[in-house]
Amino acid sequence: MMRFVRIIPVAFGVLAVCAVAQQPGSQTPARGKRVVIAASALLDGKGHVSRDTRIVIDGAKIVAIDPKAGPVDYDLRGLTVMPGWIDMHTHLTSSFGKDGKVGSEMTAEESAYRTASNAWVTLLGGFTTLQTMSQAVALRDAIANGLLPGPRILTIVESLAGKGEQSGTPDELRAYVRKQKEAGSDIIKIYASGGMRSGAKTLSQEQLNAICDEAKKQGLRTHVHAFRDAVPAATLAGCTQIEHGVGATDDDLKLMAEKGTYLDPQGGTLFENYILNKARYAGTPYFAKTEEGVVEAYKPGIALSQEFLRRAAKVKGLKIVFGSDALAGLHGRNAEEFINRVRDCGVDPMAALVSANSLAAEAMGMADQIGSIAPGLQADIIALDGDPLKDITAVRRVVFVMKGGVVYKHAARGVTS
Repeated sequence: MMRFVRIIPVAFGVLAVCAVAQQPGSQTPARGKRVVIAASALLDGKGHVSRDTRIVIDGAKIVAIDPKAGPVDYDLRGLTVMPGWIDMHTHLTSSFGKDGKVGSEMTAEESAYRTASNAWVTLLGGFTTLQTMSQAVALRDAIANGLLPGPRILTIVESLAGKGEQSGTPDELRAYVRKQKEAGSDIIKIYASGGMRSGAKTLSQEQLNAICDEAKKQGLRTHVHAFRDAVPAATLAGCTQIEHGVGATDDDLKLMAEKGTYLDPQGGTLFENYILNKARYAGTPYFAKTEEGVVEAYKPGIALSQEFLRRAAKVKGLKIVFGSDALAGLHGRNAEEFINRVRDCGVDPMAALVSANSLAAEAMGMADQIGSIAPGLQADIIALDGDPLKDITAVRRVVFVMKGGVVYKHAARGVTS
């Protein structure tokens, strides 16, 4: 196994080291090199399946879909090939510390290492693009500039915690949005309600109107943490995307569909992660003191999330995108959310996959760059050992990852002729 190490500045002058493992047989094609991938089953990211075809790549982009192209550089026949996934909601800076607990104190250097590692394992898990709701501007830029391997990142700078009038006047909130853009934010993250249990609105309609209107003027998208009454309020304000949404009525969901508002619900994976890692979460801020308390607190949330997603999936025209809400313990396992959605919430497997491909790209305003396998788009391509349309657990078996024409994982064994 070949390895190379890059030492790069990540944040605040801190050096981060990333060791990248090259799987046997993997290659990193030179920019401008023509590469051909053979696929017996190709999902294009928009809901269509092609058989026995080939993808032609030049540098970072796909230039043709041609079943007669050759010679073949990567034979992925016998696998399921599709666009790299997009996770619309992660928290890259969330990690377990030296004591094994979430949120334990770390130096800036330790935090930088762990955040870069979280991004790396997410890429190897098949996610070539993600959005993080924790500040990762320096990491975003380092990856974009080729200094670190990792998924394409869009990030917030800081989130707006709704506190009623204390959050500011409409004019002050407009200024806040402009400040976020100046600081390099890709997204305006708003907490417009409390948690799943309380769900009380924490921002007025006028405040939400001002934030989301100003964000549009600045070319930014708004992601709103919202439960119950905050869902229709954010929808009427013209906000881009609702996070979570539990407690919204069927009429609220229909309103979202009418307005074209994107919904990013979860199928219980986040709460399952808390329970799976209960020893690491127990006794930390915002969590119960005991492991049993963590289970008691979050087991009901699984059922609530799944009931909500089952209802949402039945609403015609509602744009449901993929977001895992990945925190410590879930980085690299983001694809478990697909399984919950299909197995537990009755979501159609193809719809689940499209939610993390073309629909997610559309929600990000990047459909002309990523989310589909088509000429002119970035060569973000993954392959699964198995058919997720027949067995959704195949999403756990990502054996090939290419982002922007560069291969980061190649454990695939294609069929040779």
